[in-house]
Amino acid sequence: MIELRTPAEIEEMRPAGRFVASVLEATAAAADVGVNLLELDALAHELIRKAGAESCYIDYHPSFGASPFGKVICTSVNDAVLHGLPHDYRLRDGDLLSLDFAASVNGWVSDSALSIVVGTPRDGDLRLIDTTQRALEAGIAAARVGNRIGDISRAIGDIAKAGGYTVNTDFGGHGVGRTMHGDPHVPNSGRPGRGLPLKAGLVIAIEPWFLETTDRIFTDPDGWTLRSADGSRGAHSEHTIAITDGDPIVFTQRAS
Repeated sequence: MIELRTPAEIEEMRPAGRFVASVLEATAAAADVGVNLLELDALAHELIRKAGAESCYIDYHPSFGASPFGKVICTSVNDAVLHGLPHDYRLRDGDLLSLDFAASVNGWVSDSALSIVVGTPRDGDLRLIDTTQRALEAGIAAARVGNRIGDISRAIGDIAKAGGYTVNTDFGGHGVGRTMHGDPHVPNSGRPGRGLPLKAGLVIAIEPWFLETTDRIFTDPDGWTLRSADGSRGAHSEHTIAITDGDPIVFTQRAS
């Protein structure tokens, strides 16, 4: 069921967005050569505890997951692009790391993701990350009353295709509210003028993710991490937004 939030509810959702943004900033700042992915998860866990927030991930067990996730942040490295399960791995120079985090504050959820390069960057990685960021910006710009979900999808897909990337639509954006995932699904490619009409009060996560040379993925033996079929690298950017009668509100906007 798709629910539209009142202006008062949208104001109540802002603290969750600020918290999620702050945790991504902190974990991205802590990510460095030699840092273990489990250390990043422990940092996020401690920040959740201090804030009195609730993890959306630790008990999360959807149909596509082999078991409850068991950690509080997704850490996807290099050829992993989504749902990266933190494990005993120390980051190496040049690793492309995607961090995806969602949490509930006072009963409201926000969800966001970013990608960074640890240490010495490759030009291809920077271009891939930049493309996901520009696609996210284009998707947000299309999230206006009078448009449809397909207009958001088309805006994202156009940026990907212009960069020479193909798009997987199995996983994409989604509704956000009292829970992390809800309707509507927001694919990362689509046809303009199609799909759900966008109305004020709709809260969604928009999340472009692209792989360097493929759009096919497979599930790692850990039962969660999604990797590229050809070993190429992936990047992921995401914000939770509210559609209003004016400009969209980006709940998870970071300071940098």
